[in-house]
Amino acid sequence: MFDLVLEGGTIYDGTGADPYVGDVGIQDGHIKEIGNLCGAATNERLMIEGLAVAPGFIDLHTHSDFTLLADGRAQSQVNQGVTTEVIGQCGFSCAPVTCDSDIEEAGPGYLKCGVQLGWRSFDDYLKRLEATALGVNVVACVGHGAIHRAVLGDALRAPNPEEIKTMIRITEQSMEEGAAGFTTGLEYWPGSLCSIEHIAPICKVATKYDRLYATHVRNRDIYYDFAFNEAIATARASGARLQISHIQPKFGAPAHAMEHTLEIMEIARRWGVDVAFDVIPHDWAHTIVTSILPRWALEGGPKALLDRLKDPSQREAMKFNPLPHWRIVAAGHWDEIKLLSSEANPDLVGATFEEIGRSRKIDPYDVVLDLLLEEGEGLNHLKWTSHTFSDKDIALCLQQPECAVISDTAALAPDGPLKDQIGSLSGYGWAARFLGKYVRDEGIISLSEGIQKMTSIPAKRIGLLNRGTLKQKNIGDVVVFDAGQIASQYSVKEPRRYPTGIVHVLVNGELVIRDGQRSELNPGQVLRQ
Repeated sequence: MFDLVLEGGTIYDGTGADPYVGDVGIQDGHIKEIGNLCGAATNERLMIEGLAVAPGFIDLHTHSDFTLLADGRAQSQVNQGVTTEVIGQCGFSCAPVTCDSDIEEAGPGYLKCGVQLGWRSFDDYLKRLEATALGVNVVACVGHGAIHRAVLGDALRAPNPEEIKTMIRITEQSMEEGAAGFTTGLEYWPGSLCSIEHIAPICKVATKYDRLYATHVRNRDIYYDFAFNEAIATARASGARLQISHIQPKFGAPAHAMEHTLEIMEIARRWGVDVAFDVIPHDWAHTIVTSILPRWALEGGPKALLDRLKDPSQREAMKFNPLPHWRIVAAGHWDEIKLLSSEANPDLVGATFEEIGRSRKIDPYDVVLDLLLEEGEGLNHLKWTSHTFSDKDIALCLQQPECAVISDTAALAPDGPLKDQIGSLSGYGWAARFLGKYVRDEGIISLSEGIQKMTSIPAKRIGLLNRGTLKQKNIGDVVVFDAGQIASQYSVKEPRRYPTGIVHVLVNGELVIRDGQRSELNPGQVLRQ
């Protein structure tokens, strides 16, 4: 007796193979059988003729570390077919920490919303997640930034050899407690303080435990080739499996940068480096506003930065950064940079910095510094978005077999404690945009290949052996959608819109979306490695 039969759908099994029409039988949270099940006994049968059936989408790169504790329903993700998230990216994770202020100042997505803090180790944090009703499955990586802060605090320097040994021990403990990988954010504090000799020894821990090393590289514009070669050298020297996060070059990179980068990776593979990458299916980028500041401005944490922002001479000096995170800022393209998220000024979200500067009658760079000051001690969570990526580069990446597609966002909801939060411009529609724009409308790759980039490719990369493909005995993570209707519906002014085309979503064999409507079920699990 099946619990549920999905009958008559067009099955895309996640491997990239051609689709076929068939039935999928679910029993005890698993895929019991695939084939002709029209006469099989079942508790429930859903007729899905003409609809696509695929493995639940696996988002290989998210920042839902704290938002899932605030609201585990993961509405923005579940409503577009995501069944598993991989958190702890770009060097940011909510653990390990030495005190609650570490979480408040540097925890990804932190906001004051009644979540009781108090965890310290990676295990403590995962136990807190396990006690939360989750709409998605969660795989957690440990971030270099959290490890570094646990050892050095806000010190403006790289670790010494003894401190690196301590960081290695903390990373080993986190791996023992279930971390699926180690990540760095080398454009962000404190990753920007560290060189390859500080990172490679920790990457050897990932190698020891056969876990992934994912990196937000140091630069993707003028010195893009230095950054990507640094990542590859780190992986080569440590033996780690390398995932280059959101690889597409940024504003300021030469036109050939993406093609050259693919050549760099191909040469590395010839010499034994295991390297793959992922892309965001959007030509807008987003980040925290403090990333534009020079390193010295960040020493001492938020309180010290706020004091500097009040000092006219230091404030003016902050406008000069020889290695800006966004060269679009240095170029003064304020009309292509928009405020994405602000607790102090929610009415300005969606406006360009040129518009805000005009309304306040001040230079847009002073707007940036004013908004940081107005945000107070939560200034590390002020976000902006810019027209930084190239659709041509995204298309080139998508044609590569090792490319995965990611959100680089956070699981949110338009109601409840997260109703005012925005993780990224495409947070409510990244998967739908990918399948609608790049796959269906532009035909860059086939639907089978597109589904593979959000299912079996990320599953294999992060080490999920029984998810990512539709086959007998695998976990019942399934999405049913209308391939002709799936499309994102968000805009800069109205980013909290669910996509069209999603019909049913199963997480661990339970219907979290039925006929396009969210159920009250939250059967997600924390998947410790």
